[in-house]
Amino acid sequence: MTSAKNIRIAIQKQGRLQDPSLNFIRSLGFEFKKEQLGELIIQCTNAPVEILFVRNIDIPEYIKAGVADFGIVGENIIYERGERYNIIKRLGFGKCKLIIASPRESSLRTIENLQDERIATSYTKSLQDFLRQNNINASIIEINGSVEITPKLGLSDAICDIVQTGNTLKTYELEPIATIFESEAVFIESPYYNKKKNIILERIQYGNSKTC
Repeated sequence: MTSAKNIRIAIQKQGRLQDPSLNFIRSLGFEFKKEQLGELIIQCTNAPVEILFVRNIDIPEYIKAGVADFGIVGENIIYERGERYNIIKRLGFGKCKLIIASPRESSLRTIENLQDERIATSYTKSLQDFLRQNNINASIIEINGSVEITPKLGLSDAICDIVQTGNTLKTYELEPIATIFESEAVFIESPYYNKKKNIILERIQYGNSKTC
């Protein structure tokens, strides 16, 4: 559980969500020293609020355990965990899609074509659920990173991966077959209710005009 004195917000330690997450926290009226960035926990200078920097994939666990009161995380992480979290606000940044794609010269162009094929992904649960819903039996190869290169290396026939701009698909000559889901950054809260969190919820609802 978090301490009785401070509200704790977990955000991404490194990656594309960190800067917009910090900007969102600033938009709520919370201030912190830039020179503290790089530390694992920093204290806001004008409110009893701490910012906790952890891996994006670990944020839901901190929320679930009550170690953090709030978190900013990509919906794709929540989908992959297959758990329910109370989403307070969709933040409009970090937008991406989880897609299935195959090599441009491949004959795999529809979901049905994936029957008995090999698909490389880091999102094994999301892919498995999608294939089951579409009555497709395919081999799922779990790869943690550089999924897009696996068809060229002969390890897979298709991939399932997060796409933002589509540039990586073009670089590796991959064409989308299906979109499993669309994702963006969301503001989630811990199931352990505490009145001290009102300062956060009020600022989200009414703006940051309240004094600390």
